[in-house]
Amino acid sequence: MDTQPKLKTENLSIFYNDVRALVDASVDIAPNTVTALIGPSGCGKTTFLRTINRMNDLVESMRLEGRVLYDGADVYQELDVIDLRTRIGMVFQKANPFPMSVFDNVAYGPRVHGITGKETLSVIVEESLKKAALWDEVKDRLRAPALGLSGGQQQRLCIARLLAVEPDVILMDEPSSALDPISMQKIEDLIDGLKTAYTVVIVTHNLQQASRVSDFTAFFLHGEVVEMARTEEIFFRPKDKRTEDYISGRFG
Repeated sequence: MDTQPKLKTENLSIFYNDVRALVDASVDIAPNTVTALIGPSGCGKTTFLRTINRMNDLVESMRLEGRVLYDGADVYQELDVIDLRTRIGMVFQKANPFPMSVFDNVAYGPRVHGITGKETLSVIVEESLKKAALWDEVKDRLRAPALGLSGGQQQRLCIARLLAVEPDVILMDEPSSALDPISMQKIEDLIDGLKTAYTVVIVTHNLQQASRVSDFTAFFLHGEVVEMARTEEIFFRPKDKRTEDYISGRFG
């Protein structure tokens, strides 16, 4: 097994002006695993997630201390941000398909990267939609507007659009919180299949979802990583009383 972490943070602290949103977060994320970030609202989960691929760069008041490493390289010192966001893609809480056809949504990234051949694009689109478990539902409506799809289909389309540029890591911020139970199940099944080829990090408020889809779980509280371990240990044998209290529903 590859022992080097795919992602690693060392004493990572994030400040927004004078507010400290993350406190000395040191986390190792293994390749080809699903890691769930859990904790109450405002505890630093999404801040941590958005720091990995520098989405927080868009916030002027943000200041960072510590390091974020991707395959051993310092994300903020050694890597180009555009290339980084290609390698480490993100799926947001609310599906955000572009106002264009299903096909053009998935082909958008490859075209930006210079791929223009119709046959090549068709293969990429089909393969990406298959990986996102959406092909059978949209193969006869590839030229139809993406905004005409259901919410769950739109979210899987956004995942297909991400897969089309061949990322290495997939970050997901509450990817199924706005979906119905059937669509949520499809997203969860998809996440389980993705880890064979990708490293997945998911923020979720749904503890049952975290227990179902993840290999590892990190519990955040007040900007700190209280505990991180294999998911079954976090849920059944937590070492910290605060983790036990949160898992058992005493707060949060």
